[in-house]
Amino acid sequence: MHPDVAAVSLFSPETLAEPWAAYRTLRDHAPVYEVPGVGIKVVTRYDLVAEVIRDTETYSSGFGDFLGSGSASMLPPEARDRIGEIRKGMLPLVDTLISADPPLHTRYRGLVKRVFTAGRVRAMEPETDRIIAETIDTFIETDGPVDFMQAFAFPVPLRIIADRLGIPEADRDFFYEGATVAASTLRMSSISAEEAIRRAEVEAELQRYMVDLVESRRSDPREDMATVLAEARLDDERPLDPAEIWSILNQFLVAGHETTTSTFGAGMQLICQQPGLEASVRGEEERIRAFCEETLRLEAPVQGLPRRVTRDTVLGETSLAEGDLIMLRFGAANRDERQFPAPDTVDLFRKNPGAHFSFGSGTHHCPGAPLARQELSRGFKALLDRMGGFRRAEGKPAPMVQPSLILRGLEHLWIEFDRR
Repeated sequence: MHPDVAAVSLFSPETLAEPWAAYRTLRDHAPVYEVPGVGIKVVTRYDLVAEVIRDTETYSSGFGDFLGSGSASMLPPEARDRIGEIRKGMLPLVDTLISADPPLHTRYRGLVKRVFTAGRVRAMEPETDRIIAETIDTFIETDGPVDFMQAFAFPVPLRIIADRLGIPEADRDFFYEGATVAASTLRMSSISAEEAIRRAEVEAELQRYMVDLVESRRSDPREDMATVLAEARLDDERPLDPAEIWSILNQFLVAGHETTTSTFGAGMQLICQQPGLEASVRGEEERIRAFCEETLRLEAPVQGLPRRVTRDTVLGETSLAEGDLIMLRFGAANRDERQFPAPDTVDLFRKNPGAHFSFGSGTHHCPGAPLARQELSRGFKALLDRMGGFRRAEGKPAPMVQPSLILRGLEHLWIEFDRR
């Protein structure tokens, strides 16, 4: 083993917060790397990640049990028992989208894609602009520092996803709390037993609420995703059952707001760190779109996802056995200099800027990517039109990435700005 590889502690909280040097070491010396004592092999090089994504027969996305494991085992026995009781009354998460393989995945994906057709997304632009403008109105007159994550990055995607789902205004506060809890299950942050129980209770309540909402659309259809799921027929034969509805919505909640929130935060942090970016992209919609793609590439909001090996094979120069669990690191592949020249810099004129893996690729390319791109480009355009001189707020805590094997994002980003 190369000595630099031996020094890598890939899944430590410190490395997860700033993984780029570790990724570079692994790409160069161990692109398929077995993490000591964990039983997972990590894939970091762009070409190898692409190979795995293309070969869905050899590399299965059936990893739902992996995503649901881990955090509860650290809690006291009485808290685990209470959470176990709560979960007994909940619907199970079944394999539908992110953790299903073709042809099953293809059938579910076809239902969800109806919400994200090009025509539907274009028609949403005025509403997206309205939500963005109203959100900016809530903090633009503030004198002093503003937490950009809480003021803008969190509420904009949540409001848009709530609109798409058809959540009534009266239920929005509960929905926002529930959606935040749904994403928190993928983080490593330690929490108290009381907080873990509270989150389980909120998740159970959210599940009941969302399934009931979809059921209500069977007799009262609207122009929203709840109605799409209510009217969906799998293979044109049967309606979705409650567990399928919840599994699709649960993934939709995380993918529909958490990742866009993270990219807003990452983009604003880049603007604060590199003041020349602001002048380079302001008023230039094509450059704003390029900036959004570079932000997605540099700070992939989903850093990685697992795959299960279905048969003995060789990846690169590494032998894999049937049953092995591998972890694709999109964040590492996105900074592979073999694919992206000057990979650690923002290049507004990069060729093929959308070749990153931040929305997945192939069979599992995110169906909501067009909406996310619309939110990001319209959001940064509005921010740059109405404000300038973005900078980190002095005297406030430095932004810290929340440690997670899957997600990457900031909880807080204190900024100051000038009104234009």
